[in-house]
Amino acid sequence: MVLRGLSERTQEAYIHHVYHLADQRKLSRSTINQAVNAFRFFYEHVVHREVEALRRALPHGPKTIRRPQVFSIEELEKLFTIGAPHPKNRAFLMTVYGAGLRLNEACHLKFEHIDRARKQIRVEQGKGRKDRYTLLSPRLLAELEAYWRVCRPRQWMFPSSRDPERPMLDGTAQRMYYAAVQRAGLRRKGGLHALRHSFATHLLEAGVELTVLQRLLGHASVFTTMMYLHVRQERLAQIAGPLELLDLRSVLAQR
Repeated sequence: MVLRGLSERTQEAYIHHVYHLADQRKLSRSTINQAVNAFRFFYEHVVHREVEALRRALPHGPKTIRRPQVFSIEELEKLFTIGAPHPKNRAFLMTVYGAGLRLNEACHLKFEHIDRARKQIRVEQGKGRKDRYTLLSPRLLAELEAYWRVCRPRQWMFPSSRDPERPMLDGTAQRMYYAAVQRAGLRRKGGLHALRHSFATHLLEAGVELTVLQRLLGHASVFTTMMYLHVRQERLAQIAGPLELLDLRSVLAQR
């Protein structure tokens, strides 16, 4: 094996290869683990690089493969309109998706975290107790402003309905999400975290670089972000080619 410094593209290719062993060739758990362990040994003892995040990105046999569940654009439109007619619920769900937030991060947002000038949201003390900045699109900003005009929250962007001086509880947010999914007539895709998964996958499909997505999500290692690469590959297989959009029946009928 030629040592190439294990560039990001090399790492992506290897992870895709290991998933190929599990999905396409249906190899056993032990065989897949052999491939994973061989790469880990090379990475730790030859290149001398940290591999903890890589362990999480790679599968360890069929029983442990868990891919993020992702909503389509059409499903999200239903979720935000039919599923969440109340301004607070709609603004909360759109914020989780639009900014790629974790559940607890969304519940603890404050209006002072909104940077209108730079079109960014500051996430304070995210996972790992690290601050970061993420996206604030014009559409999300407009939705938050409309929500504020109706509900007038003060300190917390999404306060508890029982005590406005406290943030919304995680459990309350999850129940609100499940109710919205059911109201929209959608199939459950796990918990509220599916919106964060959708944010990541849709940005990758739009061409955002993996390292940029890593910073937006607040991942300590790019290996954690790499799990979305496999989801993107699966979704690409479902996309119709551009020829399918053309009406060529009159031409083909002449053959």
